[in-house]
Amino acid sequence: MKRLGFLWLILISNHILAQETFLREPIQEIILANLDLISFDNKDNLFISTITGDIYQFNSAGKQINLYSPERQGRLQQLESAWTVTIFSFSSDLQEYRILDRFLNPLSSNGFQFSDISLAKAATLGNNNIVWIWDESDLSLKTLDYTRNLVTQAQPLNLILNSNKLELVEIREFKNRLFMNVADEGIFIFDNQGNFLKKLAIITNQRMCFFKEHMLWIQDNQIMAFSITNQELMNLGPTPASDYAYLQLGKEVLALVGNQKIELYLIPISIKNL
Repeated sequence: MKRLGFLWLILISNHILAQETFLREPIQEIILANLDLISFDNKDNLFISTITGDIYQFNSAGKQINLYSPERQGRLQQLESAWTVTIFSFSSDLQEYRILDRFLNPLSSNGFQFSDISLAKAATLGNNNIVWIWDESDLSLKTLDYTRNLVTQAQPLNLILNSNKLELVEIREFKNRLFMNVADEGIFIFDNQGNFLKKLAIITNQRMCFFKEHMLWIQDNQIMAFSITNQELMNLGPTPASDYAYLQLGKEVLALVGNQKIELYLIPISIKNL
């Protein structure tokens, strides 16, 4: 019995130690007034937007290397840099999306005034020259061929999602599927044609964070992970503080976003092994 008690004590101690060292000291902190959205590219460069729509680029060491300040200022609802060579941004206030190169040089900037889109409230870049758009005017999910400024398909979602009032947090394409985070409802998955596949049992109003086949978010000061394939929910470990709004992951770096501050950490082994 003493031996069993000793082994149990070791297990508890190891668990506590793992919890305490889950995220060590940050490798870098970035202080930026009015920071809003962040996104990593595949080289751990970090792109940050402010509430006025400026976009900063920091390298993996946390040093600022570029800044893009658009002529028309407006808060962004979407910022994506995970694509190989382009940066995508969308502003619902301006009813405009932009595509930049990886040095923040503008490649294209387009509105929706000449397309069949009346009120774009969420947008994300997709494969094959398309932009996915949530058009709140008719509660439809649409795909826009941005090379021709042409809506190629529209999927009314009020019947599918059983609601006439949908408040979207974000839409994102991930591995040829579209993920739609609906506030206080859950995360809905669609195929590359806009057909509904399933709903994930996740309620979070944070920005979506993908890593391998998992989604990660912060809940009660804990980093949670949910397997998209087998629906398994995991508690990965605690955050160092309680004032983080959301997190994002790059290739080797994890970012915790707080008030005017971003803390960068090396991704723990427990997350890498997911």
